[in-house]
Amino acid sequence: MRILMATEGPRLGPGDLAARPLGGVETAFALLAQAFVRRGHDLELRAGDGPPETRDGLRWAPLATGGAACDLVLANRLPRLFRALPAGRRVLWLHNPGGYLRKPRHLLPLLAAWPRLVTLGPSHSASLPRILPFRPIEIPLALAPPFDAPPAPRPAPPPVAVFASNPLRGLDWLLDVWARRIRPLLPSAELHLYAGAATYGGDARLATRAAPVLARAASLAAQGVRLFDPLPRPLLAARLGAARVMLYRGDPGETFCLAVAEAQALGLPAVVTPLGSVPERVADGVTGVVAQDDGAFAEAALRLLSDRLAWDAMHRAALARGPGPTWDAVAACFEALA
Repeated sequence: MRILMATEGPRLGPGDLAARPLGGVETAFALLAQAFVRRGHDLELRAGDGPPETRDGLRWAPLATGGAACDLVLANRLPRLFRALPAGRRVLWLHNPGGYLRKPRHLLPLLAAWPRLVTLGPSHSASLPRILPFRPIEIPLALAPPFDAPPAPRPAPPPVAVFASNPLRGLDWLLDVWARRIRPLLPSAELHLYAGAATYGGDARLATRAAPVLARAASLAAQGVRLFDPLPRPLLAARLGAARVMLYRGDPGETFCLAVAEAQALGLPAVVTPLGSVPERVADGVTGVVAQDDGAFAEAALRLLSDRLAWDAMHRAALARGPGPTWDAVAACFEALA
């Protein structure tokens, strides 16, 4: 099958995943491309206007290159990308909440291309504007190495909670709950934060907006808060594997939440709230807790940080649940759309 994938950028290969922190969209694009090549397809990637190049076995070309028709033409997030792409079965792979598609600059090229829409799950599908005459196909993400290989069960580690996401997604709220409701009742507990703009390519706007909350986190060292730079996935996996629980409020903008999915795959229980897609990543009461209010969130966090039996049960249940589909299985779902 001849497949073309296009994105706004950057041009990445699977090797970049181990070298530096990356956001979920960039990670997913690189791993799906790798899966298509592994499955024997003739794949070309398009982005930007730079010269053709090969990265980790993936062939990249400028967006407006032309070329023969393809069996599958997949655009990442933006319908306008189809304007520069050759003929073929069009698929728009959505990652953000779908409300932006009602804007004319997205809606008009969407209607012109008339693609199949791929979302990441139920809450993501529910975010699509009702005016769209499309029924989405839900294809969940798979996980990147090393999160795709479940480890063996381990003893309960020290009471260290982790947050590993965009600091604008509820970190300020989490610091409040931690300082007022969790740390005073468990003075030995620590909250380790792996958060910053490096995950999103050093985005200067994100860095500016996140600066106040990161400064607040740095000021809470006496409350057991430790601030670390974002890490490439192999190093982050090691830190998560030494932690006791992931604490994350969630965000209406979450359409899948790889951070929680990765933590759960390592057997790390998670305490979250019912925002966005985050509850879809946790089996409530089994592999973690979906807390309905601040008090329930703090209570669940304290229990997992201090009760070894409760932690062990959720740890083993998360491992038994497994990492979910493989990238080959995800690629097969996309192939079926051609």
